Amino acid sequence: MTFDPHAGRHRMPVVFGPSAGPRQGPDGRTFDMSRAPRTSAAISFLTERSRLEALLPPGCELDGPPVVTVEHTMLRELEWLAGRGYNLLGVRFPVRYQGREETARGPFLSVLWENRPEPIITGREELGYAKLYCELPEPRILRGAHCYAASWDGHEFLRMEIDGLDEATPPAAPAADGVLHYRYLPAISGAAPSVSEMVISPSGGSPMRHRSFRRGTGRLAFVRSTWEQLPTMYHIVNALADLPILDITGASIAETVGAKDLSDQRVLR
Repeated sequence: MTFDPHAGRHRMPVVFGPSAGPRQGPDGRTFDMSRAPRTSAAISFLTERSRLEALLPPGCELDGPPVVTVEHTMLRELEWLAGRGYNLLGVRFPVRYQGREETARGPFLSVLWENRPEPIITGREELGYAKLYCELPEPRILRGAHCYAASWDGHEFLRMEIDGLDEATPPAAPAADGVLHYRYLPAISGAAPSVSEMVISPSGGSPMRHRSFRRGTGRLAFVRSTWEQLPTMYHIVNALADLPILDITGASIAETVGAKDLSDQRVLR
């Protein structure tokens, strides 16, 4: 084969040529995400500063109160998946990053679970997102209460519920440089990583529009799990379960339309 790394985006196995994905179609074109709908349910809680600081990547410090946001998102009608969709579950908290040349502020997305392999593979390889797989069923809705769950191989490790929902004004976009991520790739051999760096999904450029926004009362719990129940990620779930929930600071469900394809993702210097 003749491999030209500049001839479109490639992912393994590269011997078959450029790969289609969210940032590149089968003919090299980009996709229109301006009409893709999403539903996001988020709960924020205040926790102990010292516990949260233990999860900070190098060069980062908490930027304000130690507030954690857990967000369940349903993406639908995605052109890059030929009209299919998938669900996500992210955990983020506000940080300030000081690099050699740059400073950036925004939510640090510590982990993002998804229920399809394609966005996990493309997001890890092309963007540096800390993505994992889990089962994320549709929410169960009964008498106004929206109940969410996350599980792996049948073991439920998160329960989340929002009820008492009332229409509200959508919040203004936060004053942030973007969403921050810690990109880490282990070396094939040896202890040193081959890649270890902060990356950012810059703010701006998104055509997102609110269809509705509701506030309510939220409850959530990460379930402490054993190695037998979650062989490769029990340590992640248990670290989140160990964060004390001192106060629920917000709970909301937002219906929006539009997103960007994150082609502007970059490394922070």
